[in-house]
Amino acid sequence: MRFDVAVVGLVFVLAASPVLPAENPSPTEKEKIQALIEHVKGMQDTKFIRNGKEYDAKSAARFLRYKWDDLDAQVKTATDFIDKIASYSATTGQIYMIRFKDGTQLKSGDYLREVLKKLDQSAAEKRNP
Repeated sequence: MRFDVAVVGLVFVLAASPVLPAENPSPTEKEKIQALIEHVKGMQDTKFIRNGKEYDAKSAARFLRYKWDDLDAQVKTATDFIDKIASYSATTGQIYMIRFKDGTQLKSGDYLREVLKKLDQSAAEKRNP
């Protein structure tokens, strides 16, 4: 899987967030979803393919936030967010893809699950050094 420096930045933001108490409990699911959206937003030189059309990172993040706002009642966890919002089109059933600068293409759900895994691992390390 490919990861850029945005993952490191998001881990830092989650760890240093004033919303989290000093004992560094795990981020809430909402914070994880917001971190995933921010990660997408920061993926420069990446194209997000939705229903056969390419979008830049900022447009993709804006769309994911809009879709999350619309389907909020169905999303209880960051995994729900990935599975129900960030992986495929509910309208067409087409899988969302991410194309990196080098031409590598991944399913967005697979990529975001790996990002979430890294966020969870980092949060666990911060709690239990």
